[in-house]
Amino acid sequence: MKSFTVNKSDAGQRLDRLLKKKYPALPNSLMYKEIRKKNIKVNKKRCDASYTLALGDTVELYLKDDVLQEKKAYYDFMRAPKEIDIIYEDGNLMLINKKAGILCHPDGKEYVNTLISSVKRRLYESGEWEPENSSFTPALANRLDRNTAGIIIATKNAAALKELNCAIKNRNIEKHYLAAVHGEFKIKSAVLEAYITKDEKKNTVTVFDNETKNAKKIITKYTVIDSYGGKSLIDIDLITGRTHQIRAHMAHIGHPLIDDGKYGKESGRFRQALCSYKLIFKGGFNLLSYMTGREFTLKDCEIYNKFKERKY
Repeated sequence: MKSFTVNKSDAGQRLDRLLKKKYPALPNSLMYKEIRKKNIKVNKKRCDASYTLALGDTVELYLKDDVLQEKKAYYDFMRAPKEIDIIYEDGNLMLINKKAGILCHPDGKEYVNTLISSVKRRLYESGEWEPENSSFTPALANRLDRNTAGIIIATKNAAALKELNCAIKNRNIEKHYLAAVHGEFKIKSAVLEAYITKDEKKNTVTVFDNETKNAKKIITKYTVIDSYGGKSLIDIDLITGRTHQIRAHMAHIGHPLIDDGKYGKESGRFRQALCSYKLIFKGGFNLLSYMTGREFTLKDCEIYNKFKERKY
């Protein structure tokens, strides 16, 4: 017989789905049979396979040990860098200042030196996440290109991830970027609409003024903060969030980002002057209701400082 107590990471999941993840050697047919026979119980009571587990529930399995071999994994994230620049942290999430040049997730070439691996290492070493006792894996609710800096939201449990994904989709989290671009604007603030297509093989996008086959609509709002010598510093409120949207959209209107080797003027240079510097949590939360109305802004943004010092 084995038993375990449902932790915060696993709360909110169906019993059968959690058992499949936790005990991969347990055949589905046997699992459902033993649930019906009351050899798998929750809080010492008969339960259904679809039962939604709550924090603190005790699951007991009166089965042979050979089918209850827990999933074991090699923790390659322990080789990831330990250092993380944390802006804010609580029991559900972390807000992290990602530096330009750091991958959010593995890209097929680099698997260890990524932000998500560092997050896993931190939570594992702090005891907040136990891979062997949890079916949830820490995840990022948003992402940034490798060479874009800024605020990333890391989640510590499934419920927080679900709420944040929904909030981002419904624009209940407002994302603002700082960008240094070529050219000065006649119109100091505007909402731009266009259409975008993606070339998966080349990892590039193309922007069109009019609706095009297989294109998705994009909306980008910009506001000029400062200008000098044919360059501008702008705030961008990202209304839609498509791949390379800011870089491609600004290039499309004749204001490519400084140091953008893919869509800009500087061939071969890929440290585009772009930073996700502000998040505003507007509302629509349950578990994360305490975040409503809170605003987080990077206090020390390299792009802002460099522009103010006229170093572009």
